Amino acid sequence: MKFLDFNSEGTDNPKEEKFFSDEEVLHRSVKNPKFFEVLIERYEEAFLRKAGRILRGKEDSEDAVQETFTKIYLSAHKFQKQEGASFSSWGYKILQNTCFTHYQKLKRKRGATLELSDEMVKYIEDPASAGFLEKKEASDYVASIMTKMPKALNRILHLHFIERRPQKEIARMEGLSLGAVKTRIYRAKKEFQKVSDYNLV
Repeated sequence: MKFLDFNSEGTDNPKEEKFFSDEEVLHRSVKNPKFFEVLIERYEEAFLRKAGRILRGKEDSEDAVQETFTKIYLSAHKFQKQEGASFSSWGYKILQNTCFTHYQKLKRKRGATLELSDEMVKYIEDPASAGFLEKKEASDYVASIMTKMPKALNRILHLHFIERRPQKEIARMEGLSLGAVKTRIYRAKKEFQKVSDYNLV
């Protein structure tokens, strides 16, 4: 699969890529785009598998991965290696956000025929995606689903996944046992998926 046209000349030699980390390859690709082909070779298959679990379609997954690599390449100069933040985690975050956007477009296009994948449910639950969920496009999507849920399940979902409150804190706030909170969260997750699967967003 060809994502970008790398015809620029450079002084570095991409054939030496096996000696470089992902971060070093990305850094070198800013001056010599040929190096970016190395990252595509390293991550293309894994990205396609991840996108496939979210979007459940080969063509849709390929489109999302192509867009992801384009975003990564265009943002290469912005990446800064920090403790606990690797190229891999950065790249997968871009992929997940891109797949989320593609999922929303597919949902609007196909409506009730598009099911919410387990991978997408995990993504919405994942604290690592909290920053993205603060963006208007994503927050509107989640809010539109939650408004169609029973009030009690809507509230538990909001407390746990939007406000990121611990289960023990929710139990204290709501006057419930910890077991009851866990049960309600489980039911809320199932209801969220059910409503998303059978309602137009």
